[in-house]
Formats: sequence, C-alpha cells, structure tokens
Amino acid sequence: MFGEQGDVVDPPSVSPISLMDTCAPSISTLPSCSYSSSRHTDFSSSSSSPLSLSPPLPPSVELSAVLTDTRLTLDVYRGGAAALPLLWESIPGQLKGLQYLRLGSEEKAGLDGALDVLSHLTKLRSLAIRHCLHDSRGDPLPGLLTTLPASVSLLSHLVHLDLSFNQLSCLPSCLLSLSMLSSLLLCHNHLSALPSDISQLSSLTYLSLLGNELVSLPPGLGQLKALQTLDVSNNLLQELPDEIGSLEELVKLELSQNKLKQLPESLLSLRELVIYSNDLRLIPLCLNKLPLLKIDVRDNPLGRPPTPPPLSPTPEAETKLPELHIGFNQHFCISSAGCHVFLPGGAELVFPPGCIVTATKLAWAEKRPQRKWVQLEEHEILLSHPLELRPHGVTFLKPVEVCVPYHRTKRKEVVVRTFDGQSWSTLPTELRRGSESHSSRPGGRPARLACCSVNHFSWFMAVSRPVKDSCSVTPAGGLLVSSADPGVKLHFPPDSTVETRTITLQVLQVSMSDVQALCGDPQARVSPLLCLSQTPSMHFLQPIKVQIPLPSGVTHTVDMSCLHLLHGDPTAQTWTDITAQVSLYVTHLYAIFYITHFSYWLWYTTQRCVSGAVRKIYQRLKQFKVQFLVLQRKTDPSQVLLQCLPSNKVESRMQSLTEQYDGPQPSDLCDLLEGEQFFAGFERGLEISTDRPDCVGGRLCFEFYSSLKNLKEVYICSAQGQKGPVSFYRGEIPSNLPEEVARKRKGLDSQWLTTLPLRLPLNLGDPESGYLTEANLLSISLQIAQDWRVIGLNLGLSYQELERIDNLGALVLDMLFHWARAQKNEAPGAVSRLVAAMIESGRRDLAEEIEDIVNIGKRKYTESLRRVGLEA
Repeated sequence: MFGEQGDVVDPPSVSPISLMDTCAPSISTLPSCSYSSSRHTDFSSSSSSPLSLSPPLPPSVELSAVLTDTRLTLDVYRGGAAALPLLWESIPGQLKGLQYLRLGSEEKAGLDGALDVLSHLTKLRSLAIRHCLHDSRGDPLPGLLTTLPASVSLLSHLVHLDLSFNQLSCLPSCLLSLSMLSSLLLCHNHLSALPSDISQLSSLTYLSLLGNELVSLPPGLGQLKALQTLDVSNNLLQELPDEIGSLEELVKLELSQNKLKQLPESLLSLRELVIYSNDLRLIPLCLNKLPLLKIDVRDNPLGRPPTPPPLSPTPEAETKLPELHIGFNQHFCISSAGCHVFLPGGAELVFPPGCIVTATKLAWAEKRPQRKWVQLEEHEILLSHPLELRPHGVTFLKPVEVCVPYHRTKRKEVVVRTFDGQSWSTLPTELRRGSESHSSRPGGRPARLACCSVNHFSWFMAVSRPVKDSCSVTPAGGLLVSSADPGVKLHFPPDSTVETRTITLQVLQVSMSDVQALCGDPQARVSPLLCLSQTPSMHFLQPIKVQIPLPSGVTHTVDMSCLHLLHGDPTAQTWTDITAQVSLYVTHLYAIFYITHFSYWLWYTTQRCVSGAVRKIYQRLKQFKVQFLVLQRKTDPSQVLLQCLPSNKVESRMQSLTEQYDGPQPSDLCDLLEGEQFFAGFERGLEISTDRPDCVGGRLCFEFYSSLKNLKEVYICSAQGQKGPVSFYRGEIPSNLPEEVARKRKGLDSQWLTTLPLRLPLNLGDPESGYLTEANLLSISLQIAQDWRVIGLNLGLSYQELERIDNLGALVLDMLFHWARAQKNEAPGAVSRLVAAMIESGRRDLAEEIEDIVNIGKRKYTESLRRVGLEA
C-alpha cells in the first residue's frame, strides 16, 4: 500500500480530473522491514493437511500466495475478505503478527465477518478496505463499507488507513482515537462534512478527501500541525477556512475541481499548489513570490471581471424544432427554420434555426466500410458504418450536430472521425443516448450516439480507441497522468524542453494468458503498455521520470535481473531491451525509470531473451479471436448466411438464429485484424451469382470489423452431390503457392482459414426449362393431404418405398424428396413428370400451381440473361 514520495495511490480507473496526481505518503516514517523472499513462510506445511481457502478464494490459490509473515492481501479476489475469519479460526497465532492488511469491500457478508476480526490484529500498521473491481464500462464500483466498528480504535499501532471507493457518509468516530495515524485516504466516498474535532489526529501527515461531497472544511483542520499533504479536489468547496493558513508543514495542497473564489494568503511553506478548474480570478501576491512553488492554475477565469448575474428567464417557451423521420433512400429538404432529422438505424441530425438561408435538398447514405478509404490508426476499432451526408460542398451558417449510432465498447473512448476526400481526422465528440421516441429497434432502448458539430457535410464514422491523454509541456516542466490508469505518470522537469511540446499518452492492457503462452513462461508478467508520442518529435534535454504499476503479482522484492524494460519503434516494428541503459528501480507498487524518448513496456520473465515474444504479443494486441458461421434458412436451404464474429459473441448469436437457421457448429478459432480482408469460397458443385459487386474471382469479399456484423446472405444452387464446403481465406487470392507452405495448410491455399460443410439444396429441374426448389416442394407437400399415396404411385414409387416412409409428421415431404433425389440420375423432364402425376391423381389444382412456379422461374432466368447481354 505504500509508495515512494509522489507515487499514485492504486485505485481503479477513474476520470482524468478525479485522480490527477493523487499522491500516497512517504514510507520514510515507518520502521524499516525486510521483505526478502527468504522470509516467506510455507504455512501449508505447518499442519498435516494444507489449509483450503476455497471458497471464498479460487481453488488454485495457495495460502503462501496471499500471506507472508507480516502481510495479508485479500483484495485481489472477489469476496476475498471472507477468507479472514477462516484464517483467524485456523491460524490465529500467525495472524496476530500481521502489520499490513488489504481487504475488498464488494461483498457485505464477507466484509462484516472480516471487520469482526480486526480488533484482534493489534499489530497492524497499514490497513486498506476498498473496492478494486469495475463495471462493464470500466468505471470503479462503489464498495459496501458504510462505517467501522468501534473496536477499530484498539488498533493503536495503525499509521496508514485507506478506505477509498466506499459509501462512507461521515468520518467514523473510532478513527479519532488512532493517535499514531499518519496517512488517511478517504477518496471517492459520500462525505459531506468533517467532524470539528478532527484535530485529534495530531500525527496526520497525509490526508486525501478527493471525490467527495464536501461543501466546507472545519476550522479544526488548521490544528493538524504535522500535515504535509492535503487533497480536497473534486468536491463542492466554495471557500477555505482561514485556519488552514496555520498548517506550517503543508507542502502540497490540491484544490482542483471545486468552486473556490479566493485563496488564503498565509500558506508560506507550500511547494506545490494544484488549483485548476475553480472560479479564481486572482492569485494572492504572497503565493506568487514563493520561489519554490509549483502552481497549476488551468481553467480559471484569472484577470477576468466577475461574472454578471444570470438574466431572468424570458416568459417565452423555447421553440421546439420540428421533427422529420426519413426512410431508406429518401432525400429531405431543410429550411431556415431548422429541423431535427431522424435517420433509419438511429442516426440523428440537428439543424438549428438560421443554419441555412434558403431551402436546400440534402441526401444521406450508409456506406459499406471499405479498406481503401476507411483507414484506422493503431488499436482503433470501427463502431459504425460510414455515414455519408450530401452534398459535400454545402456550408452552414451555424454548426449542425451530426450524431452517429455506435456499438458499445468497454474501457475505451469513442470519437467521431470525418473524411475530407483525402484523409480522416478526429472531431471533438460528445456521447449521449438518442431520442426516447426514436429507438433503433421497436421497444428497444435509444441508440448510443457519438455527436459532433460541423459546418459542412462529408463522411462520418464512430471509432473507439484507447483513452488518449495529452498535455502541453513548457520549459517550466509539466505532469501527465493517465485517466485510464492513474498509476501511470510522467514528470517533465524544468528545462527539459526549449519550445512547448504536446505529449500524448495511451495505455493498453495486456492479456496475461497470452503473454505466458507466447513466452513459454508460466511465471511471465507484464505491465500495461505505454504508447507515447510528441509534437514536435525530438529527444528531451532532461530525463523524463516515468512511473508505471508493477506487473500483477510482482512486488518490490522482485529479482531485478528478471525485469526487462523494452522500447518499441512503431515505424520499424522492433522492440529493444534497454534495461541496462536506464535507471530503473521499484517501490511497493510502481516501477520508476528515466528516459528521453518514448514507447515502453515492463516485463517480468525468467527467460533471458524476451524481445521476440514482445513482437508476438504486440501483434496479438491488434488481433481478434474469431469464428465463422455458415447457416442455411430452414424454410429455404438455398439461402445461406455467412458471418464472422469475435468468439465472445458467437454463442449468443447462435441462440438468436436457431429458430430460423440450420447448419454446422461454428468454426475453430482464427485470428483476424481489425479491418482485415477475407474471402468466402463455395466449392465442389456450389454456385452463386458472380455478378455481385462484392464477388472477386468467384469468391465473396468481406472486411472484418469487430463491432460490426460482418454478415452476408446469398442464394446458392448446386450442380451435383448432396454436400459442398464453404472455405474462408485470408487476404487476397494467391496466384501461386510454394510447396513447403502448402504442406503446412489443410487446404490448397496458403491463406486458408477454415472450411465448413454445407448441405446442397435439393432443386428439381434446371433454370432454362424451369425448376422447383426445396421451398417449392415444401409448399406443395402441405396441400397434398390424403392423396399422397396415389400421387406417389403415379410418380413411379414402389409400394415398398412408400411403406418405408412411416414418419406421419413429414411423410408427404419425405415422399417428394425421395422421388426428387431419384430424378438426379434420370433424363430431363422431372418437373413435367411431376405435373403429369398430379393430373393423373386428380389434383389439377396442384399441377397448375407447379406450372405457374416454373413459368415465373423461366421468366426470371430469361430476364437475367437479357440484363447481362447473353440472351440468344
């Protein structure tokens, strides 16, 4: 739980302003303790049978993984707090020596049991009770801790307490008895006030109240004479008590994201003051004269006159824009009065009054994503079909809001990109739900919309990307904190640059299982990947301090020879181990190093060489595990659905298609990149229409986008046989294939991905003379009723063959199919023989219906020949 001075506390991901530069206290005040691996005790061997922690912990977790002689870590497993009472019953003597304890607060029953045990752990020096899990959107979930039992006051040796990300509405009174407490973290609770006697915490040096609901601070806060760091950012403070000026040891004060209008003038010991996003119009002169003070005053109305009081509302009600609901392929007209336009699929366009002078006719189209002009940056994912709005040259007098519907994404930011005919650029984007009255599905929730304001029409699409943080670094230095992982920080010292630079940071999480599989090392661990860029691009004049979280499962006692720091060159696609070239050291939670250029990854592995594995992992970051579907409609097997989906979406998709489609199980797992091209080829007697625009060399062309459907439906016909495969191929169709590569593939194509079987539809006749499909035969069978035996005999079936058709639920259809399959080896004229059999059986009505079906088919066939110029 401790870090060096300036380390970030280890919370879940929050917004960039919520945990900007949140600092944990120094451990210099604590007695030194050795945590060498040699001191780990194998508690499982202390009794005849190993102690089982399952449940509540997973079966694979051994006691030694969570407990050393002085430290117990139970917050990394859901419901792990419930293990504390279990351990107390089994090994109370060993728990009495605990000094460091971490508990999760996500399950009420387990948490209550753990709180009952706390009073017995009287040697505790550090205690953390906080929620470390996230919801589906990546936001931190609130813990269930609402108060603490009075017995916590017995923990007289406690010096560090972290109760962040819980539901505390007031400060538990038992804390005021902890006279040795020096660090108290209460971030992201629901505190609206502090007790007036908070001055009893006389040893407090670090106090963080970030992200609460405080409207004021008590005067007693000024009596915390030892306080060095105070963080009350992201609250509702409008003023500070004058007594805060009495904090003579205070060196860091964080007040950002409040409503402050003025500052006290007596904070003469400050070294760092963070006051961005307030309502300050003047900085006290005494603060400006402090020679060592670093101050962040962004987003304040400094030097501006006071804001005038708001005008009284006018009695006139706001005019509501007229609504216009557009259908597919429809144009629409906009006048100077403005309009709110709703497009099929959920897209919305808002034209404000006065955006155009004269009535103008506009058009829209939803385009298929094509690689030749949809260009994604690294690690970006396409979330929508490109939306084209025409005419491109029209210019609006006021900004028009364009809202593109998009599919849900996790832990990434969504932005709208626009195409100017040559390249794509990113627009400032706001996310919201669509109109309640305009759902993309009847009765469904309104669409998710990514909205931007534009002055002219073009192409627009929504993409997701790793959260991008940026800052401007001046010669005075700067600080950049990742909003996706606040544990990632970059410190830019003064004089590190001569001219102002723009620094951009993205943090990518990595699958531990992929790392271990590709490294061949089950002990391998890896930190998040830092993707850093700058404008202009040049080396810094001073080393930049970079702080990143240690890989999961790696502690400050790690063997440093197993840690590797790697620098990536995105242009050359190479990774270089630079561990020996930098100053790298670790704290309890973080690795810290100094560099002058960008893009880094921290690895822990027992393997000597990791650079080759890094390249593979980096490529895996951009790949998706996918499966292919080939299904046939039950009512018409000639209609085939082809789809490629990420593997985590396949099961639910198959369930939704089961009622209407039949087919083989999904394919084995394959790897595809976002935007990668692939083809579907029909083989062994299967034929499709090749005059489709997406048909290349007889194969259907697809482009894979993980958040889109990647779906096509085609009609097939067969020349022979009862089964034919559909094969999927990667990339362009190869012209030649080396023999040694062919031997490694199951198919004859070097780009082969997978092959799935397809049942050929049973067609009777041929297109030129007319034919019946399975669907036609099914329709006819439903009208035959009790005449089926007579019709069967007139078709030439024997009594023995009719007797074998004994399934009364489908006997008529079985008879027709049995006869139709036999016609494959007979001379032409099967349809004529079927018409004749119907007439002989007294069913002229069915004979006429069959003739009508055949005539319609022949007419369609002739028209298709005429369209392509092949008519005789």
